[in-house]
Amino acid sequence: MTMRASGGFEVKISPLAADDPAAGSPVGRMSIDKQFRGDLDATSKGEMLTAGTSVKGSAGYVAIERVTGSLHGREGTFVLQHSGTMTRGVPQLTITVVPDSGTGGLAGLAGRMTIEIADGKHSYGFEYALGETA
Repeated sequence: MTMRASGGFEVKISPLAADDPAAGSPVGRMSIDKQFRGDLDATSKGEMLTAGTSVKGSAGYVAIERVTGSLHGREGTFVLQHSGTMTRGVPQLTITVVPDSGTGGLAGLAGRMTIEIADGKHSYGFEYALGETA
């Protein structure tokens, strides 16, 4: 059975040192710290790699974040994988739960998250299911 969770979150993104800053790489590396509220009451920590282009409004990023807290009252952890692109200002983002990453009451978790930013505020929608574990 698919369930839905929603709420808001705050995020802090901080630059991390590049592996070889002298190389002038177009790849950036960032740390992610989030505080989720609502149906998902949790914190997360992760890392993001970004790449810009010479075309204004075009870029890409990938990220992994480990979420710790409760989802509709079930305690545990899970990992989210992000893949996003911006094509001349048009965004495309996929955020999925890494298979078999759920622990505790979130073992067997599968799902997809969406993010919306309106008036400077972040919110999420999370469609998920709790299946069987191996």
